[in-house]
Amino acid sequence: MTATSTTTPPSSAPKVRPRALLRASGGPRYAGALAVDALGTGLLRPFLLLYGVTVLGLSASATGLAMTAGIVIGLLCVPAVGWWLDRGARSSVVAAAMLVRVLGVGVLVATPSGHVWLFAAAALLLGIGNQAWPAAHAALVATLAHGRERDTALAAGRALRNAGLGAGALLAMVCLAGGTAALQALAGVTGVAYLAAAVLAWSVRVRAEGPGTGADRSASAGAAGREGTPPRMRALLAANVVYVFCLNVPEIALPLVLLTQLHASPVWSAAVFVTNTVLVVTLQVPVTVLMARYARRTALVIAGVVLATSYLGFLAVTLLGEGDGHGRGWAAAGIAAVSVVCTLGEIVYTGSATALVTALAPSRALGRTLARFELSSGFGLAISPAVITALAPHGPTALWGTLAAATLVSASAVAAEAEPAAQTG
Repeated sequence: MTATSTTTPPSSAPKVRPRALLRASGGPRYAGALAVDALGTGLLRPFLLLYGVTVLGLSASATGLAMTAGIVIGLLCVPAVGWWLDRGARSSVVAAAMLVRVLGVGVLVATPSGHVWLFAAAALLLGIGNQAWPAAHAALVATLAHGRERDTALAAGRALRNAGLGAGALLAMVCLAGGTAALQALAGVTGVAYLAAAVLAWSVRVRAEGPGTGADRSASAGAAGREGTPPRMRALLAANVVYVFCLNVPEIALPLVLLTQLHASPVWSAAVFVTNTVLVVTLQVPVTVLMARYARRTALVIAGVVLATSYLGFLAVTLLGEGDGHGRGWAAAGIAAVSVVCTLGEIVYTGSATALVTALAPSRALGRTLARFELSSGFGLAISPAVITALAPHGPTALWGTLAAATLVSASAVAAEAEPAAQTG
């Protein structure tokens, strides 16, 4: 990989050339794999709980516990993914993550009514695939592109994935009127989508220049192991646990506030979610290119400040809305408006965090470094629903004040971490 600076920003933002961007992102077949995979995930993921309760007749608590266990155990498999990536594998790891989910869907469709353990096995396989994919995708892009072109390619991949997720969720909602049979059909279509995506990803055949054999392989593996997590990245990984809470704000925190504290119509929650998806799809690449004027670490700090500002905005609107019974209608609209600021913070965060980690990672430990980053993201996503739902009953100040304070502390920790003038890109 080529050397690139993470501290000295370029004088101007790079131009986006569609063909070059497509090539840096893995090419047409890989882009197709991402789109099909995201479409399949959008079809099933939001309705997996509903599938367990409606189709299999499981209790909501048992279904939720099985899904949580699948996510947690899936995270435990991420270090092995990092090790595999550091052996040079790239497209094969992406394809494997998709094939594991094919198996998960197969087990899900074959699960008889009332069999919670088989449902748990399906959730585990789906969890492993979902947790393995981000690190594998980032490593593949990092192999094909460098510097700011890599950052833009990562942003384009996220925008494409969000578009597929949104389209899949929309199709699933349309099909839900069919009841149990429709949910079973959705699961089957998801499995086919994952299989098609795996074949497309495998056909790309991207592999990094890996270690040699024998003594060379052992020496290289030992050197990579000694590198471990660079000290300057430990604060970044810890801060990421807090930053990643922003991804669950539109899906969990805002619906909770709108429905239980402001007693607003569920339409507002849906509007916030749709707006978030549309903004991410349309603005992820342009905003990432614009933020290339700044160092990656600076962009990540800016993201923290924007997110904390939005949390304080949610606090102000909620307090005013609760204090005035006649003002709850405008309070819901205010929440929706502030959510746009939160989404902008999310876009800057996702466009800079993975890019910064990839730029800082030692070349021999890229896979393991990305795996550690995914572990921090997965841990934050796993605990955020529990933290949000535990803070919300204590009032807006407890929820939004805590999130704002924690995010500002995390941004300060990121800003305080010194780093050399140039890093391996």
